[in-house]
Amino acid sequence: MYNAMIHPLIPFGIKGVIWYQGESNAYMAYDYRTLFPMLINDWRERWQQGNFPFLFVQLASFQKIVPTPAESEWAELREAQTLTLSLPNTAMACTIDIGDPNNIHPANKQEVGRRLALLAEKQVYKRNIVASGPMYNGFQKEGSKIKINFLHTGSGLRTRDGKELTGFAIAGKDGVFHWAKATIAGKQVVVEAAEVPDPVAVRYAWADSPICNLINAEGLPAVPFRTDQFKGRTQH
Repeated sequence: MYNAMIHPLIPFGIKGVIWYQGESNAYMAYDYRTLFPMLINDWRERWQQGNFPFLFVQLASFQKIVPTPAESEWAELREAQTLTLSLPNTAMACTIDIGDPNNIHPANKQEVGRRLALLAEKQVYKRNIVASGPMYNGFQKEGSKIKINFLHTGSGLRTRDGKELTGFAIAGKDGVFHWAKATIAGKQVVVEAAEVPDPVAVRYAWADSPICNLINAEGLPAVPFRTDQFKGRTQH
């Protein structure tokens, strides 16, 4: 695919790259932490046009909805994509809220394009706009509760449907996750569960097809995350 479809374009003048991919790598998500940045760095080296903008789409929700918190290859692949944001001049469109559990090709491509356009407007054309949903930025433990901090809260945190927060799970030292009660407190989310009196970790939207509803007031979804480093399903 590279030889036939990419190499002939080098060094064609480009403004940047939009990348929509990831499903076939889910079974090796931890390797993707290395593979995806390598691809970006390789293309930039071959084009010899500097660190051109590289905008990519995070995996949407897909596959069966599970009733209890569980490990997920797709969640681990999304995490690998998020970690790739450490490369310069990259940006990621989160689409966790517009997937289809029954269709690996969700129909709402217009919203995917709109979110990519927001990223381009902000990062490439330097417009002062909100282009990302809330992103995890550390936590503090307070007794039986964990307070989650976020970047890109925009005009404030909200739920998409106006109902209680969903999609948060919490665990103690045993690493067993339970669905949590989560509440918005300013630019933070406070997470707790009666089953976990001494919590150590929180996960959000950590599933193939998570039921989750945290957004900012601009309507952009919170990026799935976990605070722990428990061994993943695809970690060797």
